[in-house]
Amino acid sequence: MPTKNTKSTAASAASRTPEAESALKELFIDELKDIYWAEKHLASALPKLLKGATSEDLKQTLTNHLEETKNHVARLENVFESLGGKASAKKCLAMEGLLNEATELLSDTDKGTEVRDVAIISAAQKVEHYEIASYGTLRTLAGTLGFSEAQSLLDETLAEEKNADQLLTQVAENYVNEAAASESE
Repeated sequence: MPTKNTKSTAASAASRTPEAESALKELFIDELKDIYWAEKHLASALPKLLKGATSEDLKQTLTNHLEETKNHVARLENVFESLGGKASAKKCLAMEGLLNEATELLSDTDKGTEVRDVAIISAAQKVEHYEIASYGTLRTLAGTLGFSEAQSLLDETLAEEKNADQLLTQVAENYVNEAAASESE
Protein backbone atom coordinates (compact mmCIF):
# COMPACT_ATOMS: atom_id res chain seq x y z
CA MET A 1 0.00 0.00 0.00
CA PRO A 2 2.77 2.57 0.71
CA THR A 3 4.04 2.04 -2.84
CA LYS A 4 0.64 2.93 -4.26
CA ASN A 5 0.50 6.06 -2.13
CA THR A 6 4.00 7.09 -3.21
CA LYS A 7 3.06 6.63 -6.87
CA SER A 8 -0.11 8.60 -6.29
CA THR A 9 1.81 11.45 -4.65
CA ALA A 10 4.38 11.52 -7.46
CA ALA A 11 1.62 11.53 -10.07
CA SER A 12 -0.18 14.34 -8.25
CA ALA A 13 3.00 16.41 -8.02
CA ALA A 14 3.67 15.95 -11.73
CA SER A 15 0.16 17.08 -12.66
CA ARG A 16 0.12 20.14 -10.35
CA THR A 17 0.01 23.51 -12.05
CA PRO A 18 2.46 26.21 -10.95
CA GLU A 19 -0.51 28.29 -9.79
CA ALA A 20 -1.84 25.47 -7.61
CA GLU A 21 1.61 24.83 -6.19
CA SER A 22 2.01 28.55 -5.44
CA ALA A 23 -1.41 28.73 -3.73
CA LEU A 24 -0.62 25.64 -1.65
CA LYS A 25 2.77 27.05 -0.64
CA GLU A 26 1.10 30.35 0.30
CA LEU A 27 -1.38 28.45 2.51
CA PHE A 28 1.47 26.48 4.07
CA ILE A 29 3.42 29.66 4.89
CA ASP A 30 0.29 31.30 6.27
CA GLU A 31 -0.33 28.31 8.55
CA LEU A 32 3.31 28.38 9.68
CA LYS A 33 2.90 32.03 10.66
CA ASP A 34 -0.24 31.09 12.59
CA ILE A 35 1.38 28.30 14.62
CA TYR A 36 4.48 30.45 15.18
CA TRP A 37 2.31 33.12 16.83
CA ALA A 38 0.50 30.39 18.78
CA GLU A 39 3.70 28.85 20.14
CA LYS A 40 5.15 32.21 21.15
CA HIS A 41 2.00 33.11 23.04
CA LEU A 42 1.74 29.70 24.62
CA ALA A 43 5.29 30.12 25.92
CA SER A 44 4.19 33.29 27.70
CA ALA A 45 0.92 31.74 29.01
CA LEU A 46 2.28 28.45 30.38
CA PRO A 47 3.95 30.09 33.42
CA LYS A 48 0.53 31.33 34.55
CA LEU A 49 -0.90 27.80 34.34
CA LEU A 50 2.18 26.46 36.09
CA LYS A 51 1.77 28.98 38.91
CA GLY A 52 -1.85 27.87 39.37
CA ALA A 53 -1.06 24.15 39.55
CA THR A 54 -1.06 22.23 42.83
CA SER A 55 0.05 18.72 41.84
CA GLU A 56 3.83 18.28 41.63
CA ASP A 57 3.35 15.92 38.67
CA LEU A 58 1.33 18.55 36.84
CA LYS A 59 3.88 21.25 37.66
CA GLN A 60 6.68 19.06 36.29
CA THR A 61 4.71 18.22 33.14
CA LEU A 62 3.97 21.89 32.49
CA THR A 63 7.58 22.89 33.21
CA ASN A 64 8.84 20.32 30.73
CA HIS A 65 6.35 21.43 28.11
CA LEU A 66 7.30 25.07 28.59
CA GLU A 67 10.88 24.17 27.67
CA GLU A 68 9.63 22.14 24.69
CA THR A 69 7.45 25.06 23.59
CA LYS A 70 10.47 27.36 23.58
CA ASN A 71 12.22 24.76 21.40
CA HIS A 72 9.16 24.63 19.13
CA VAL A 73 9.48 28.37 18.53
CA ALA A 74 13.16 27.93 17.60
CA ARG A 75 12.36 24.91 15.45
CA LEU A 76 9.69 26.89 13.57
CA GLU A 77 12.30 29.57 12.94
CA ASN A 78 14.43 26.81 11.40
CA VAL A 79 11.48 25.75 9.24
CA PHE A 80 11.14 29.30 7.92
CA GLU A 81 14.90 29.40 7.26
CA SER A 82 14.75 26.06 5.42
CA LEU A 83 12.25 27.71 3.08
CA GLY A 84 14.55 30.67 2.50
CA GLY A 85 12.63 33.12 4.65
CA LYS A 86 12.60 34.73 8.05
CA ALA A 87 10.09 33.72 10.70
CA SER A 88 7.06 35.94 11.01
CA ALA A 89 3.86 35.59 12.96
CA LYS A 90 0.19 36.03 12.17
CA LYS A 91 -2.26 36.24 15.05
CA CYS A 92 -3.76 32.83 15.75
CA LEU A 93 -7.35 33.37 16.77
CA ALA A 94 -7.74 29.74 17.84
CA MET A 95 -4.82 29.88 20.28
CA GLU A 96 -5.94 33.27 21.54
CA GLY A 97 -9.34 31.77 22.33
CA LEU A 98 -7.87 28.68 23.97
CA LEU A 99 -5.58 30.78 26.16
CA ASN A 100 -8.45 33.11 27.11
CA GLU A 101 -10.45 30.05 28.11
CA ALA A 102 -7.51 28.78 30.20
CA THR A 103 -7.37 32.12 32.02
CA GLU A 104 -11.11 31.95 32.65
CA LEU A 105 -10.83 28.40 34.00
CA LEU A 106 -8.15 29.58 36.44
CA SER A 107 -10.33 32.41 37.69
CA ASP A 108 -13.37 30.11 38.00
CA THR A 109 -11.60 27.58 40.25
CA ASP A 110 -10.23 27.89 43.76
CA LYS A 111 -6.48 28.22 44.37
CA GLY A 112 -4.74 25.19 45.79
CA THR A 113 -7.40 22.69 44.74
CA GLU A 114 -7.20 19.57 42.64
CA VAL A 115 -10.28 20.83 40.79
CA ARG A 116 -8.12 23.70 39.54
CA ASP A 117 -5.53 21.13 38.41
CA VAL A 118 -8.25 19.31 36.46
CA ALA A 119 -9.19 22.63 34.83
CA ILE A 120 -5.54 23.29 33.96
CA ILE A 121 -5.18 19.84 32.41
CA SER A 122 -8.38 20.41 30.44
CA ALA A 123 -7.13 23.74 29.11
CA ALA A 124 -3.67 22.35 28.34
CA GLN A 125 -5.07 19.34 26.48
CA LYS A 126 -7.30 21.57 24.35
CA VAL A 127 -4.16 23.47 23.38
CA GLU A 128 -2.28 20.22 22.68
CA HIS A 129 -5.05 18.94 20.44
CA TYR A 130 -5.03 22.16 18.46
CA GLU A 131 -1.27 21.93 18.09
CA ILE A 132 -1.41 18.26 17.08
CA ALA A 133 -3.93 19.09 14.36
CA SER A 134 -1.85 22.05 13.16
CA TYR A 135 1.48 20.22 13.10
CA GLY A 136 -0.06 17.16 11.47
CA THR A 137 -1.44 19.30 8.66
CA LEU A 138 1.78 21.28 8.27
CA ARG A 139 3.93 18.14 8.19
CA THR A 140 1.72 16.64 5.47
CA LEU A 141 1.74 19.86 3.43
CA ALA A 142 5.52 20.09 3.73
CA GLY A 143 5.76 16.57 2.30
CA THR A 144 3.34 17.38 -0.51
CA LEU A 145 5.36 20.47 -1.42
CA GLY A 146 8.66 18.59 -1.26
CA PHE A 147 10.02 20.51 1.74
CA SER A 148 11.73 17.51 3.33
CA GLU A 149 13.73 19.47 5.92
CA ALA A 150 10.62 21.34 7.04
CA GLN A 151 8.67 18.08 7.10
CA SER A 152 11.27 16.46 9.36
CA LEU A 153 11.33 19.44 11.75
CA LEU A 154 7.53 19.58 11.91
CA ASP A 155 7.31 15.83 12.47
CA GLU A 156 9.67 16.16 15.45
CA THR A 157 7.43 18.80 17.01
CA LEU A 158 4.30 16.77 16.27
CA ALA A 159 5.75 13.82 18.19
CA GLU A 160 6.51 16.07 21.17
CA GLU A 161 2.99 17.52 21.16
CA LYS A 162 1.47 14.02 21.12
CA ASN A 163 3.74 13.02 24.00
CA ALA A 164 2.75 16.11 26.03
CA ASP A 165 -0.91 15.21 25.55
CA GLN A 166 -0.26 11.65 26.75
CA LEU A 167 1.64 12.91 29.80
CA LEU A 168 -1.24 15.22 30.74
CA THR A 169 -3.64 12.29 30.46
CA GLN A 170 -1.40 10.21 32.73
CA VAL A 171 -1.29 12.97 35.35
CA ALA A 172 -5.08 13.23 35.25
CA GLU A 173 -5.68 9.48 35.38
CA ASN A 174 -2.96 8.63 37.92
CA TYR A 175 -3.92 11.13 40.57
CA VAL A 176 -5.52 14.47 39.83
CA ASN A 177 -9.02 13.41 38.73
CA GLU A 178 -9.53 11.11 41.74
CA ALA A 179 -8.09 13.67 44.13
CA ALA A 180 -10.43 16.32 42.75
CA ALA A 181 -13.41 13.99 43.12
CA SER A 182 -12.46 13.44 46.77
CA GLU A 183 -12.08 17.11 47.69
CA SER A 184 -14.64 18.42 50.11
CA GLU A 185 -16.38 21.61 49.19
